[in-house]
Amino acid sequence: MTAIDKAVSIRSGEEIDPAAIKKFLQENIDNLSGDIIITQFPSGYSNLTYLLEMGSKQMVLRRPPIGAKVKAGHDMGREYKVLKALYPVFPYCPKPLAYTEDSSIIGSPFFVMEKLSGIILRKDLPPELNFSKEQARNLCLTLTDLQADIHALDVKACGLDFIGKPAGYVQRQVEGWSTRYRKAKTDDAPDCETIMAWLKEKMPADTDQPTIVHNDYKFDNVVLDINNPEKIIGVLDWEMTTYGDPLLDLGNSLAYWVEENDPKEMQMIRTMPTNMPGALTRREILDHYAERTGRNTRQFDFYYTFGLFRLTVIAQQIYYRYYHKITDNKRFASLIFVVKALENAALKVIESSTL
Repeated sequence: MTAIDKAVSIRSGEEIDPAAIKKFLQENIDNLSGDIIITQFPSGYSNLTYLLEMGSKQMVLRRPPIGAKVKAGHDMGREYKVLKALYPVFPYCPKPLAYTEDSSIIGSPFFVMEKLSGIILRKDLPPELNFSKEQARNLCLTLTDLQADIHALDVKACGLDFIGKPAGYVQRQVEGWSTRYRKAKTDDAPDCETIMAWLKEKMPADTDQPTIVHNDYKFDNVVLDINNPEKIIGVLDWEMTTYGDPLLDLGNSLAYWVEENDPKEMQMIRTMPTNMPGALTRREILDHYAERTGRNTRQFDFYYTFGLFRLTVIAQQIYYRYYHKITDNKRFASLIFVVKALENAALKVIESSTL
C-alpha cells in the first residue's frame, strides 16, 4: 500500500555514519544483532527522521535539521523526555528507546524510538484507500476526539510538569512567534505587522483549564491502522509539546485544514487530504470539539488566526535557511509562496472577524 510511509535513500548532505549508529544502538538497546540499514523518510520540513533496521528490529532516529536556526524547536532531549513520561499513560505514543547529547556521533543530539507501522496520510489519498463520505467523516471525528483526549490528560499525574507554565501562555506565544518572524524575515517576505498587531490587541486572558498542548496535531502526524484506516493507532512528533491553552492547540491544527471550497492558493499549499468528500469543515470540527469538551469557543477567530500566523513563521524560518544558503535543499525554495498564502488567509479572517 502506497499510503504506508516508506523510507528512501538519504538526501545528500543529510547522511549519518552507520558504524557509529550501530555502536550506539548496541550499547544502549538490548537484543540487537546483524547489519544495520539506514534510510530516510522523505516527508516533512522540520526534524530529520531515519529508519534504522537491524535484524527484525525497526526503529526510528530523529535529529535536528541541518543548519536549524531555532534550537528550542528542535530539542531532542526534551522530546525524548516527553515520550518517556507519556508512553505509559498514552499508548498512542511511540515507545522511546535511547537518547544521547553526544554530538560527536552524528553531529547533533538525537534519539531513537520504536517504529509505529501503519498508514500516514499525505497530500492526497492513495488510489487504493477509497474512503466513503461516511468513513471520511468518521475519521475526522476520531481525529478530533483524540485531540480532546490529549487535552484531558493530567499533566501532573503524567509527570509532565516540566513542559511549560500555563500562566501567560498565550501572551508568550504571540510575542515569541512575532519576534521569530521579525528575525526570520527576508527581503522578499511580507512584514505581517497587521497580523501581529491584531493578535496582540485581541489576546484572550489565560484559560482556567490549561492542558497538554501537542502543538503540531494533524493528519500526517497520526498513524492509521492498516486493516482499519478509520482507526488511529499512533500520534507522532511531540517535539513542541507544552502546557497551556488547548484552544491554541486546536487553532494550530485547523490552520492546516484546507477545505474543498477554500481559495486556490490555499489548495496549492494543502499538505493533507482535508478536502476529501465527507471530511468535516473547520466549523464542524470546532463545534464537535466544543460539544465534546464543553469549552467556550466564541473567541476562536483569534486562535485560528494565530495558527495561520504560526505556520507563516515556521515556513519563513525554513525559507530563511534556504534564502541565506544555510541549506541548498531545493524543497525550501517554494516556501516563500506558502508564507504569502498564509498571510493572505490570516488577513481575511481578521477582516471578517467580529472580535
